[in-house]
Amino acid sequence: MDFKDIFFYLIAIYILGTGIMAVSTRKIFRASIWLLFSLIGIAAFYFWLNLEFLAAVQVAVYVGGIVVLIIFSIFLTQKTGNQMAKTGTQQTIFAALASLLGFALTAYLVYQHHFGSNQTQELDASIENIGTQMLNPGDGGFLLPFEAVSMLLLSALIGCIVIAMKIKKEETA
Repeated sequence: MDFKDIFFYLIAIYILGTGIMAVSTRKIFRASIWLLFSLIGIAAFYFWLNLEFLAAVQVAVYVGGIVVLIIFSIFLTQKTGNQMAKTGTQQTIFAALASLLGFALTAYLVYQHHFGSNQTQELDASIENIGTQMLNPGDGGFLLPFEAVSMLLLSALIGCIVIAMKIKKEETA
């Protein structure tokens, strides 16, 4: 086992640990902070794979965009110190069984798949190639998913504004 393997396992443990903390904490603000740390760990994976542009996009879009919008919406609704409701025993058992089923299905699919390399040429991860593919509306282009992400960010922003406006109306009434 060399340094690359150790670094891989450290990042994986970090992401799993912060992900578990994000879904198990009862404070909503703390859950968003743990999500932030988990997404930073995923960016670290991209750096580990020498995909610097994707790591920068991960930090800019998810850490700098989605998580910041989540935190702003928590602040705008003034629910930062509130605890989330406790789940019942039946809900906890159902969630655990659904998680185990999802894990078993994923493990089965990974076990059945052959991960042989069929790539004949090296991956061109230059910014010019990525930009050309992202703005290409034809075959092999990613213009539609790129626009879908922009619509996701816009709808999250509109949702934050609507939630903030409802709170202000309730306070004045």
